[in-house]
Amino acid sequence: MKIAVVLGTRPEIIKMAPVIRELGRRKASFFILHTGQHYSYNLDRVFFEQLGLPQAKYNLEVGSGSHAEETAKILTGVEEVLQKETPDTVLVEGDTNSVLAGALAATHPSAVGEIFNIATGKENSIEELVDIIKQVSAKESQVIYADSRAGEVKYSRASIEKAQRLLGYNPETNFKEGLLLTWKGTT
Repeated sequence: MKIAVVLGTRPEIIKMAPVIRELGRRKASFFILHTGQHYSYNLDRVFFEQLGLPQAKYNLEVGSGSHAEETAKILTGVEEVLQKETPDTVLVEGDTNSVLAGALAATHPSAVGEIFNIATGKENSIEELVDIIKQVSAKESQVIYADSRAGEVKYSRASIEKAQRLLGYNPETNFKEGLLLTWKGTT
């Protein structure tokens, strides 16, 4: 099975690092497709170096632009790579232009088969996330609140029913444990 790991921003690099290391440990057939959404040393390369990650096989180097410009460039580039490589699975994580375009490109019939959401299946709020981060990091941070913006998500819950039904997926950790493992893997 060939796996494509699509990432492009600092948070994705950090969060996917444990997955990438595990793929390497298992000697899985995989490649990293970096969109180049974050491209400065301090938002990109430093994390590959400090987390001991292999270089990306592909870097689209999309750089900066409007939401539409970035997403269009990433979508086009990711789709070309996926059609060339024909991976069995595409991994994306997060809520950035890179993730949106990577997930859209993966829906192309010639790119891959099924698309799954892998999460805990439980609802989480920003408040819960802040509390968990404080506990996991053992740091007390001041939270600065601003007025809500139109379309802002107050609670997030992604369905894992398809992954459960077709893959027999069942989360092995809860959100807090997963965040703790990620924290330990990156510090």
